[in-house]
Amino acid sequence: MSRDRSINPDADTFSFVAAEHAVLDFWAKQDVFQKSLAQTRDQDPYIFYDGPPFATGLPHHGHLVGSILKDAVPRYFTMKGRYVQRRFGWDCHGLPIEHEIDKSLGLSSAEAVEKMGIKGYNDACRGIIQRYTDEWRKTITRIGRWVDFDNDYKTMEPWYMESVWWVVKQLWEKELIYRGEKVVPFSTALGTVLSNFEAGSNYQEAQDPAVTVLFKLTDQDVYIAAWTTTPWTLPSNLALCVGSNIEYTKVYDEALQATLIIASERLAAYEGKKQLQAGSTLMGSELVGLRYDPLFPYFEDLASEGAFQVLADDYVTTDSGTGIVHQAPAFGEDDFRVLKAAGITALVCPIDMAGCFTEAVSDFAGLHVKEADKPIMRHLKASGQLYLQEVIQHSYPFCPRSDTPIIYRTIDSWYVKVAQIKEQLVAANQNIRWVPEHIQNGRMGNWLAGAMDWAISRNRYWGTPLPIWINDASGAAKCIGSIEELKVLTGVEVTDLHREFVDELTFTLPGEEGTYRRISEVLDCWFESGAMPYAQLHYPFENKELFEKGFPAEFIAEGLDQTRGWFYTLIVLGYALFETNPFKNVIVNGIVMAEDGKKMSKRLRNYTPPDALMEDYGADALRLYLINSGLVKAEEQRFKDAGVKEMTRRALLPWLNAYRFLKTYTEIDHWTPGAVTEPSPNIMDQWLLSRLQTLKANIAEEMEAYRLYNVVPALFDFIEELTNWYIRLNRARFWDDAMTADKAHAFNTLYTAVYEFTVCMAPFAPFLSETLYQGLPSIDSAPESVHLCPYPVPQTERVKPTLEEAVGRMQHVILLGRQKRNQDRVKTKYPTRLLRILHQDESLLNEIARLESYILAELNVKAISYDTNEADYIELFARPNSPVLGKRLGNRFKHFKQLIDQLDSQSILKLQETNRLELDGESFGLD
Repeated sequence: MSRDRSINPDADTFSFVAAEHAVLDFWAKQDVFQKSLAQTRDQDPYIFYDGPPFATGLPHHGHLVGSILKDAVPRYFTMKGRYVQRRFGWDCHGLPIEHEIDKSLGLSSAEAVEKMGIKGYNDACRGIIQRYTDEWRKTITRIGRWVDFDNDYKTMEPWYMESVWWVVKQLWEKELIYRGEKVVPFSTALGTVLSNFEAGSNYQEAQDPAVTVLFKLTDQDVYIAAWTTTPWTLPSNLALCVGSNIEYTKVYDEALQATLIIASERLAAYEGKKQLQAGSTLMGSELVGLRYDPLFPYFEDLASEGAFQVLADDYVTTDSGTGIVHQAPAFGEDDFRVLKAAGITALVCPIDMAGCFTEAVSDFAGLHVKEADKPIMRHLKASGQLYLQEVIQHSYPFCPRSDTPIIYRTIDSWYVKVAQIKEQLVAANQNIRWVPEHIQNGRMGNWLAGAMDWAISRNRYWGTPLPIWINDASGAAKCIGSIEELKVLTGVEVTDLHREFVDELTFTLPGEEGTYRRISEVLDCWFESGAMPYAQLHYPFENKELFEKGFPAEFIAEGLDQTRGWFYTLIVLGYALFETNPFKNVIVNGIVMAEDGKKMSKRLRNYTPPDALMEDYGADALRLYLINSGLVKAEEQRFKDAGVKEMTRRALLPWLNAYRFLKTYTEIDHWTPGAVTEPSPNIMDQWLLSRLQTLKANIAEEMEAYRLYNVVPALFDFIEELTNWYIRLNRARFWDDAMTADKAHAFNTLYTAVYEFTVCMAPFAPFLSETLYQGLPSIDSAPESVHLCPYPVPQTERVKPTLEEAVGRMQHVILLGRQKRNQDRVKTKYPTRLLRILHQDESLLNEIARLESYILAELNVKAISYDTNEADYIELFARPNSPVLGKRLGNRFKHFKQLIDQLDSQSILKLQETNRLELDGESFGLD
């Protein structure tokens, strides 16, 4: 191997940061990433999907956790001989982009389109897509991630969109797509439907009015009291709902001089606020069918169609309010369902796409629904129908893009029949390895089990048009799945599939009246990201063999929030298309918070930007800090700059020092590595090489299971053993003037350990691995980069488990001996006469005896004795777990406590061996 002289780990003024920049230059000049792909191109492919970020912001620490995982795992499997393509992707469509444009223009999207036209608006969206590309590339490259930016994919590319059309067409032909009117989460700020997982992603604490309103029964001087936290829905009220099996009480309000009906269980909540006299009771079933007078006159003519009556349903409870729910079917999923079940088809939705009342509600026309709460309450108060007005603090869903309250409303939309296949989705999920494991049947499994139909259409402009054309005469629908199919039908060959190019394309079909015209909606951008396994390859129009070889993907990684986002859409579309899980393994990382526990905020400046942090401590330190945290177990983590700095002290410096120790003596003795003809007789050499094999075996096992949280701690442990134990205890062997056989064995052992450990670390700390690899003496045939080396394979014949345990015990003995000296205030320079080591296993004691010289030297003792008879020195006793046994035994506890206190050593040893002990007819264990 010809050493790259620009990378110098031996410099007196060594800087981890400067060395990393030198490595980046080396990788770029020598095209090492492409060489790693070239040398594995004919090997088995290892496919991993990179979830594309939106191109509208800068990368932060949350992105970097995923990027590090997406780099470490592919690097590892590349070194294992797999062909791992890595392609960067960009989410380019949807609300995030439109919202940025709307803010910059100071207009709503509808206003902007009216002024600029769809083409002008979409051109504006195109213009900001690449705004942060250079910054992303700079940061992702700086963290050490190898990914192909030049051959990236963008969801706005016509070829990508064409594959998305193909996906829609496949679902259409499987009869999994339909048009329906449902109550769905809706962002009034953006004027569009939201997915259920979007609506559930941004709950915030909010204060809302909680009002009790009186509905007068027709032809009776009796009022039904209903409760709601959305006064703005009251003008659209069409029914009341009770529970058939709930008991209700007629109460007389002295101040109001009126009789009210309230659920009996809810009376206590009102009695402290109102003067009430309880009267007769009746069941909810007795109220069903009663008519009442509308609160507002706007839709009173609907009484003839069955509106304004009392209905019943099991969803009504007495947990809050009055036990009676007002029904506005346009704004509540249960309301919609209950009225439909009762045969009341009347539906009023008097708000526009901006969430403002239309002229149908004349008194409040033009007001946003949330702004209308107070005027509506004043109106009801003036009419005497506002019985009680309070404020409730509760967790409420907010739009994740605009950070404004979500409402629920009916809207005509296109859906995927997810509920129809949810049992199969749950089963497919069982074939995925989730890391951490609890996500599978917990957060992900629960979400899939409760999956509802997916609203995939959006009333927007910048997105992939939903490829459905409707006949304007018959209402028949046709789904188009490719550019070629569109050309055959319309006679026009398009090169772009955005709305401005396809909206006006129409066609007729032989034997049919009418013209087919495209519907106006675009697809939910989550649909596009869920289709990326196919669309990134322009499948099935290209790359069929490559796709089929690599599906399902081996690996993906994203944050915990994606269980209801990207992970979910991948599973839905993967199963719907191919009846299988679309990926085999997934690492779910937790959410990164600022050190103060708050969300990382540029405005609050409560975190150090990643690029600045890497210029302080280096990318390797940042990588190790994040991989070694609870983040890789989906736990939330407060990010601490000091934690990054600690990685340098704990791992990088000791590793560098081990290299420098080796390098110093190889240069003094002009030693170079060569073939080792015979094993070392030195016990510590044997131990270190055994530990090295165990490390490699553990890495292989844990990486195959994608448990990176077990890999990095094991690497750290080896650094500690290499530097603080092997090198420290064997330094004198390198000081001989002559190259003795023992010294040669020491060189071979240390070189093997440092070299193979450096290669092992390459996926996790790629910069220092490269730096030290370039500095290590090497044979001529070695690859030019550590990342072109095969990953070290454990040599099982070198593994000595008993010796590893013995050295571990030796380390404990030395630490305990030092502790004892400190307790007795006897300095190490004063020799002690005898150290006695006790253990029941004679073979282990024999192995420890082989290490006696090290123990004698470290503790400065003159002699060591070994004994297996622990009972001569140790008195065993047992104590009951009082909280557990007290609960189990009750008043018999005192008797059994005495028996446990009286146990002899033999009984306790038996308990330790078998974990069970019988006492007076009761069985006890150590658990």
